[in-house]
Amino acid sequence: MDNFKKAFAKRMLDIKAIKLQPDNPFTWASGWHSPIYCDNRKALSYPDLRNFVKQGLTHAILDHFPEATAVAGVATGAIAQGALVADQLALPFCYVRSKPKDHGMGNLIEGTLPEGSKVVVVEDLISTGGSSLKAVEALRQAGFEVVGMVASFTYGFPVAAQAFEDAGVKLVTLSDYEQLVEVAQEIGYVKDSDIEALHVWRKNPADWKK
Repeated sequence: MDNFKKAFAKRMLDIKAIKLQPDNPFTWASGWHSPIYCDNRKALSYPDLRNFVKQGLTHAILDHFPEATAVAGVATGAIAQGALVADQLALPFCYVRSKPKDHGMGNLIEGTLPEGSKVVVVEDLISTGGSSLKAVEALRQAGFEVVGMVASFTYGFPVAAQAFEDAGVKLVTLSDYEQLVEVAQEIGYVKDSDIEALHVWRKNPADWKK
């Protein structure tokens, strides 16, 4: 599995979907300063990589959640990936908004799943896990059983691991922060002198400053 995680990280670095800038940090919407910016949606623009991600997520579902009878994507980043995976598996698909639509039917869940569906949730990126687990809660409140979640990438924050454990949701990802940093160092994407800063950030991102 680590070989796959490294291969995925390498491909994302190749298309600059993941940017590492310890010397010029990004600012997230939360206000956190971050040496990394991850845009998994860029993978959709490259047919070979798009298929690689689709196959990776599909096999993750077959290996870890074979009981799934439906797929749900988390809006907006995982709508496309979720639909591709659902098509590959020939399963019903819906997507979950971050909040109810403010006009029309006011839907939170878009699409129709069979009653009693066992749903696997597809996400693109796991940071704190908050928005991802809101989608899980929406599906549960709608009467569906959530069997687990697959995602392209996770930062691996302890707060996210605890949140998923508390929610009783198993998470499987195609790659993670540790593998990404290792590959970035191997290919010279970042300087060796930046590695310590990257590791320190992941341990306490809220208070990190370069």
